[in-house]
Amino acid sequence: MTETSQPFDRRMLESLICPQSHTTLKYDAEKQELVSTAANLAFPIRNGIPVMLIDEARALD
Repeated sequence: MTETSQPFDRRMLESLICPQSHTTLKYDAEKQELVSTAANLAFPIRNGIPVMLIDEARALD
């Protein structure tokens, strides 16, 4: 099973916020990430589940 095999429920996005900046997130379907522009971080989505740990986030360029 690949990391993107299960779809992300976009309704979940309404209740999630960035754990660092406490701001809303944007869904990047192509990269399967939730993006916080305020914190300059992208949180991965694995098997349809967002991983909202700062240690797991990718810094944006």
